[in-house]
Amino acid sequence: MMKGISLEQDFRKMVNNPKYSDIEIICQDKKKLHGSRAILAARSEMFDKLLYNGMKETYEKEITMPEINSFAMETILEYIYTGKIKEDSLNKDNTIEVFFAADYFNLPELQKCIVQVVKDTLERNYTDNFSPELLSRLREKTEDDNILLNSLAESVAVIPLNTLEIGRLSIAGLRYLLEYTYQKDFPFATTEYDVFRYSAILTAKQISDDAYEALKKRLLTSKSVDTTDNDDDDDDNDDDGRGDDNDNDEAIIDRDRIADELEPLTKYIEFKRISGKVIHDIIDPLEIVPMKLLYEATKYQSKHGNILSDTRGTAPSLYMFTESDCVWNESDHGSLISIEDDGKVLESSYSELQSARANIICCKGFYEWDIIIEKYCTFTWIGVCSAESRFDFNGFAGAQSNVWILGSSDTTNRTIAFTINGKRYSEISILNSPSKLYPIVSICSPGRIRIQPHRKKSS
Repeated sequence: MMKGISLEQDFRKMVNNPKYSDIEIICQDKKKLHGSRAILAARSEMFDKLLYNGMKETYEKEITMPEINSFAMETILEYIYTGKIKEDSLNKDNTIEVFFAADYFNLPELQKCIVQVVKDTLERNYTDNFSPELLSRLREKTEDDNILLNSLAESVAVIPLNTLEIGRLSIAGLRYLLEYTYQKDFPFATTEYDVFRYSAILTAKQISDDAYEALKKRLLTSKSVDTTDNDDDDDDNDDDGRGDDNDNDEAIIDRDRIADELEPLTKYIEFKRISGKVIHDIIDPLEIVPMKLLYEATKYQSKHGNILSDTRGTAPSLYMFTESDCVWNESDHGSLISIEDDGKVLESSYSELQSARANIICCKGFYEWDIIIEKYCTFTWIGVCSAESRFDFNGFAGAQSNVWILGSSDTTNRTIAFTINGKRYSEISILNSPSKLYPIVSICSPGRIRIQPHRKKSS
C-alpha cells in the first residue's frame, strides 16, 4: 500500500523496524526488538518515565526488559504504534503473558482489547473452549482480581462441569469460578449438585487416585441421581446391580483430608439449591461437608420449600441475539395477525387463536430470548416448533405435531427451559426433538406480543 493513505498501515510498518528506530529492547528470552523512543514515550507513561528520567536509560541505545518475553513485547509495540493487535495472534499459550505485559506498561485499553479478543475467540470456537486452562493458569499467577479473570470465569460458567475432564480446571480456578458466580446472576450451566460433585472428586484427585475412584463411585451425576430417585419404588426388583453392592456403607478413603481441602470450596456452594433427599441420602453420609452448611440448607427448604432453581445464576446463552435477529417472520403467521414495530411486535385482530413464528433458528447449543406480553388475551401460548414440518399458522400451535408450548394462563410450575417473570425453572426435555427449532406463539384478540434479545432483569 502506498504511504500516506492509512495512518495505521504506515505505523504498522514501523513496528520492530530498525530503519525507523533509535532504541533496542532486550527481552526476557534475550531477543532484541527495535523501537522509537519518542513514540514509546508518547504512548506509554511507563516508557516516558523510563526513557526520559535523566538517568542512563535516557542516553543509552539499549534497555533491558527481563520481565517481558519477546512475543509479549512485540504485541505491546504493535499496540503502541497502531492502537490495535491482530486477533489471531493470541492463544492459550501467550494470552496471559501479553495481558501482564499490558499491565506492566500501564495500558488498560490494551488489556480491554485482549479480553475482547479472547472472548470473541471463545465464542467462535465454543466446541474447543480453552477457558478452563486459561483461568487455571491465570489464577495460579495472581491473587488479584482483574478483568481477564472475570471474563474467563464467565466463559467457564457456561460449560457444564461434568463435561470437563479432571485436570483441565485447577482447584484454584474452580474456587475463583464458584466465588465469582456465588449468589450472582451470571449465566451458569451446571446444577448445584453437580458443582458439589465436581468439587469433591477434583479435590479427591489431588489427594490420591484411590480416593478419587472411591468418591466418584459414590457420587453419581445429577441425571443418574434423578433416575435413582424415580426408581425408589422398584428397589426390590432392581436388576442393575446398584442396589445390592452396599457401596454407601464403605468408608471414604482419606475422608478427613478431603473434608479439609474441600472446605474452601464448600463456602461457595449453594446447598439450599440441592434437594433435601439428595442431601440426606448422598451428601450427608459422605461426612466431607460441614454439618452446619447442610443443616442451614435443609432448614431453608423446610421454611421456604423448593422455590429455588437447582442451578445458580441464569440460563446460559452461547448464542447472543441482536435486535435485528429478533423479529417475526413476515410470511409465517396467521392471516389476522399483523406485524408492527419493524417486525418485533405481533398483534391479533381475531377472536380465535392463530400462530406466528420468529426468524430465529435454534440448532445445537444454548439459546435465549425474551417474549414480552404487552397486551393480554384469553390465552397466550409460547414455545418452539420444528423448522422441518409443515405448519398451519391460521390455527392453534398446540394442536399440531412437532410443537412444544406452555401457556401464560398457568405458567407457575411449567417451562421449556424458560425464565418466567425473572424466575428460572428447571429444564423439561423435549422428546424426539428435531435438529432445528423456531420460537413460536399463539394469540387471539386483543393479544399483543413482542420478541427481543434476552436482557437481564433489573434488580
